[in-house]
Amino acid sequence: MMNHKRFAVSGVMVAALAVATAACGGGDPTTPAGAGETTAAAEPVTINVHTFGGGENFGYDAAVEKWNAEHPNIQVKYTNLTDRFEDVYLPQLLQRLQAGSGAGDIVGIDEGAMGLMAARPQFFTDLGEHGLQDRKADFPAAKWEAGVNADGKLFALGTDIGGMTMCYRKDLFEKAGLPTDREEVAKLWPTWDAYMEAGKKFQAANKDAKWMDGPNTIYNVILSQEAPKNGNVSYFDKSNQLVLETNPAVKTSFDWVQKFSQQGLTAKLQAFSPPWNKAIKGGDFATMGCPSWMLGVISGAAGDGNKGNWDVASVPGGTGNWGGSWLAIPKQTKHPKEAAQVLNYLTGKEGHVAAFKEAGAFPSSIPAQQDPEVAGLKNEYFNDVPTGEIFAASVKDLQPVFLGEKHAQVKTSVEKVLEGMDQGAIGYDEAWTKFIEAGVKAAG
Repeated sequence: MMNHKRFAVSGVMVAALAVATAACGGGDPTTPAGAGETTAAAEPVTINVHTFGGGENFGYDAAVEKWNAEHPNIQVKYTNLTDRFEDVYLPQLLQRLQAGSGAGDIVGIDEGAMGLMAARPQFFTDLGEHGLQDRKADFPAAKWEAGVNADGKLFALGTDIGGMTMCYRKDLFEKAGLPTDREEVAKLWPTWDAYMEAGKKFQAANKDAKWMDGPNTIYNVILSQEAPKNGNVSYFDKSNQLVLETNPAVKTSFDWVQKFSQQGLTAKLQAFSPPWNKAIKGGDFATMGCPSWMLGVISGAAGDGNKGNWDVASVPGGTGNWGGSWLAIPKQTKHPKEAAQVLNYLTGKEGHVAAFKEAGAFPSSIPAQQDPEVAGLKNEYFNDVPTGEIFAASVKDLQPVFLGEKHAQVKTSVEKVLEGMDQGAIGYDEAWTKFIEAGVKAAG
């Protein structure tokens, strides 16, 4: 997702890393052996599902309610722990995995930490022991392969995939005299240069709001577009060597963020912070890069009173993919068989479709992508935008981008520099040097 959903390498993470050295099948054509049974137990088994993300997060409320109604002997308790992945959820999860207790029976993992978790097979259940290796045909190759650990075992199955669009405040566009129809809005910004010029016009006509939220979201959007043009890597090459300073994708993304900041187009907000959520609701900025899961974040933060104020258009510069998550089962669970049944359901067609309907989390499941409920779905909150159609198109030609083992740490650290630059704590002339220094330090 979410998340989904994300953002400051803390001492907790560093310490943790140092220590750490539907019926089941969700409507899929086949149900893996051992994963589709719900044998009666003497007492109901409770499976704790722990996730992260803002707004509607993973979007499992309806799916869990349906499961619990149909499986009295296996009850799911679904808890979204935080909207901050890198600096809250991830270090806590690492500590609990190392301690051997405290983690959920099923845990969500964001794309940025999949390399980290794949390198630590001692912490996770081999899903192949529960028949889930038979799900391979349900996922794009890159999504499936990311869930295979260093021992060659399947330890996680995919939930959503990001895709990319641009969300905008229709009411603020109208106030500034800009087009509001999503097709006309897309014509405003075929390129990032055009997007910047549109922002200048917007702010000249509207002194009460900024063009964009802050540096984090736009940086991730552009990096998701640039990485496939530069060897399908971002911070690390495919041998896990840091290429932060030499990868043109990173420098291009940094340069754009700096330009937007120098032009005064940002509201200087840190993504996924309380002020950011408040600004989404208050209409303090007009545009924001939107992978599919971000729609659930916006609607959750903006509330019912803003229904119809937000809309969705294509993103400048084409497409991109930011985000997407997986579900895994820690070895510490006392109920691996039952947890595998629940994971199989949530990552199956039925779970994916339910999450998309609830939270806008576009499925990585191929059967779910092809389901008419996904292909034809419209999002009422965003003026009935045809989200199924838009996000299907946005992920059609996506290429997998390699994310190294320490991607999450580097990402968090360098984005702190972007925030400092945007807020004036770090000078524009020294920001790139500080950016590189922070990334090198985080990579160890």
